[in-house]
Amino acid sequence: MSSALEIRGIRKCFGKGDNTVEVLKRIDIDVAPGEFLILVGPSGCGKSTLLNIIAGLEEPTEGSIAIANKNVVGVPPAQRDIAMVFQSYALYPTMSVAENIGFALEIRKVPKAERQARIAEVAAMLQIEHLLDRRPSQLSGGQRQRVAMGRALARNPQLFLFDEPLSNLDAKLRVEMRAEIKRLHQLSGITSVYVTHDQVEAMTLGSRIAVMKGGVLQQLGTPDEIYNRPANTYVATFIGSPTMNLIEGRVSANSAAFDIAGAQLALTAPTHAGSITQLGLRPEHLSFDDAAPWRGVVNLVEPTGADTFVVVDTAAGKVTVRTAPQTQVRPGDHVGLGIQADHVTWFDHASGLRLA
Repeated sequence: MSSALEIRGIRKCFGKGDNTVEVLKRIDIDVAPGEFLILVGPSGCGKSTLLNIIAGLEEPTEGSIAIANKNVVGVPPAQRDIAMVFQSYALYPTMSVAENIGFALEIRKVPKAERQARIAEVAAMLQIEHLLDRRPSQLSGGQRQRVAMGRALARNPQLFLFDEPLSNLDAKLRVEMRAEIKRLHQLSGITSVYVTHDQVEAMTLGSRIAVMKGGVLQQLGTPDEIYNRPANTYVATFIGSPTMNLIEGRVSANSAAFDIAGAQLALTAPTHAGSITQLGLRPEHLSFDDAAPWRGVVNLVEPTGADTFVVVDTAAGKVTVRTAPQTQVRPGDHVGLGIQADHVTWFDHASGLRLA
């Protein structure tokens, strides 16, 4: 199957000579037709720069971008058959909702009857038929973002690009719009690339996630792969809320146990006896067990409704346990920590890479 989007060896440098800053370091990604790819990472990791290169708003220092098997490096944005939704809604204040949605079609001289049919189709898809005669100033934030998406959808592009479109909305609206974007993608089937720093958006929206740090692609995979088989300790601690617990210890002399600060855990690490390594545990894979050798003192109890997060101080450092909302533990309690051995992840101590 051919790719809808091919990113090959993309480098981007700003500045010259000694002042050169490399913000993207040879990024390679293939995006399949109809896929929803998430670019996620902290501020300054290069994700928006990569999106701008795909859109044609920036040119790469090296590498190529192909859309539908056509190299588009040097091709103006208007000729790339893409549509982009920004953090700001960028609506025309003097135009009605219908005029905003149909503006790109009017510029392309699409016949009026076809234009109106497409506006009606997109409005129905977005459930904003009742808003078509209003101006942007008469709309809520969520409604304006729907109109911005409608304007992009109306063009029926080959590629849909989102640049942190929900960051201006309050928490409740962000949850609603997140579901709306996922529903729209399922309806339209348009290949999409979505930039966010929010790992919850990444996990809930993406068919695949590209985790970035410092201009380097750390891992590319499905939400399940990223969450359960993180490529390194950075991905392990960036994805997940709360993040994965990392515990340093030493493999026992007979390789049958893992020693952490005086406690011996019956775990077999995939490395040689006596070596120092890191054990990764998601909070849901820890539990309270009075008979467990690994012990600590409850530091903090955080009820969240569906779950309660309990922070425990141990000799190996703080760990977080995800437990039921009815938990009876309280700060100051001495507890034992049980481990689901089939859900542990091992990382190399020096490189931070996941061990097979």
